[in-house]
Amino acid sequence: MAARLWWMLRWIGHEAVAVLDGGLAKWLAEKRPVTADLPRLSPTHYPHKHKTEVSVDVDQVALRAGEMLLLDARAPARYRGEQEPIDPVAGRIPGARNRFNMDNASPQGTFKSAGELRREFQAVLGDRAPSEAVHYCGSGVAACHNLLAMEVAGLPGGRLFAGSWSEWSADPKRPVEKGPA
Repeated sequence: MAARLWWMLRWIGHEAVAVLDGGLAKWLAEKRPVTADLPRLSPTHYPHKHKTEVSVDVDQVALRAGEMLLLDARAPARYRGEQEPIDPVAGRIPGARNRFNMDNASPQGTFKSAGELRREFQAVLGDRAPSEAVHYCGSGVAACHNLLAMEVAGLPGGRLFAGSWSEWSADPKRPVEKGPA
């Protein structure tokens, strides 16, 4: 969820965003300070500007899926269409490649090193630029973890299909692919 908030804040133009690598669990394990006190905040107006270049919608995917490098962040079994616990249709967007978002994490629950992530993502990207990658998952949350991992790896510029599989599969006229890639 933190990666989705990271993406959303950047989407509205707020660039000064960071994610705690390892989350609260790591923070607590390191015996860092915590408090239950809530700061007093005064209401403010934040002038947001949607950055349209960081996302694509379902119509763009439907029209240009063959040109895009679609990266599906769901577990391999969901990607292959073997199971679908949430949506009524199992499968993937035709032509998509699988990059399971949990492959970004070390056994300790932190991101892998930037170099390791870079090598792994470059293997998926092939000769394509990071800006050609369009990430999706079931609902657009896990895909943001891949976007953040690419940033950690020094491969910025990927885009999000926020509607993801849930939106794609909601229309029975849209094609669905199953099985190994």
